[in-house]
Amino acid sequence: MSERKILLFHKMHGLGNDYVVIDESVEEIIPEEKKGEISAELCTRGFSVGADGVIFVIKSTKSDIRFRIFNSDGSEAEMCGNGIRCFGKYVYENDVLKQKQMSVETLGGTKKLTLHVENGTVKSIRVDMGTATFKTREVPMASDKEEFIDQELLVEGEPLKLTAVNVGNPHAIVFTDDLEDVALDHMGPLLENHDAFPERTNVHFVGVLSPQEVEMLTWERGAGFTMACGTGATGTVISGYKLGLLNKEVLVHLPGGDLQITVYEKDGNLGAFMEGDAVSVFEGIMEVEL
Repeated sequence: MSERKILLFHKMHGLGNDYVVIDESVEEIIPEEKKGEISAELCTRGFSVGADGVIFVIKSTKSDIRFRIFNSDGSEAEMCGNGIRCFGKYVYENDVLKQKQMSVETLGGTKKLTLHVENGTVKSIRVDMGTATFKTREVPMASDKEEFIDQELLVEGEPLKLTAVNVGNPHAIVFTDDLEDVALDHMGPLLENHDAFPERTNVHFVGVLSPQEVEMLTWERGAGFTMACGTGATGTVISGYKLGLLNKEVLVHLPGGDLQITVYEKDGNLGAFMEGDAVSVFEGIMEVEL
């Protein structure tokens, strides 16, 4: 028998990538078996709150705090760059974790956040996104190549050059000279659900403006077109740096705003810091059926 429950939530966004934030740091509110279903309902625009995903704030036994995120289709994602900045702002400003530096447990590994705070308000968040992997078995990608970097993949019988990378979640990155002509609504789903990506993938088309500046369009796994993607921007700059197209410090222009990505090298691998803001839009109360 179902029950109805009052749900308190926050609506937030990072560069237009918007989320419903539910605080479960004290107790579970949405039962585990219902999290995907309720998340999909909450994200349905026009019929509910509307969002690209739902973020849960949870206690951690491994780090200072735990981050979970569900896409608008109800599937759980490993990580989200824009989402984790919203998460950091939420936990600080709502006294869940009053630390300007915090370690956050995610399915994509532990992320370290540094918060820039003025008069009690979080103005920007710098996230150590960790190191990337290009190994196809770790992306994951079905390929006989050890790494898939600037290689051709057949899409509807036509070759398309892309780079596959994982920065906590999988990404397919296409550098193009014709960004304005990209049919994202067509190409996005084709690549997201391509047989080469057994766990599906996020998709990004990128135009290089200069070695320190790019513009990017995103088709997000489980959500479709989104205004911004933090992990995607990170994977894009690391890939561009590896290919010799980009410098270590790059400004990424997305439809929802800009992110600053700084590449570093660690133990022979490439990682990056991502910096940008996050915005609290409103608080709400609604009744949900569990």
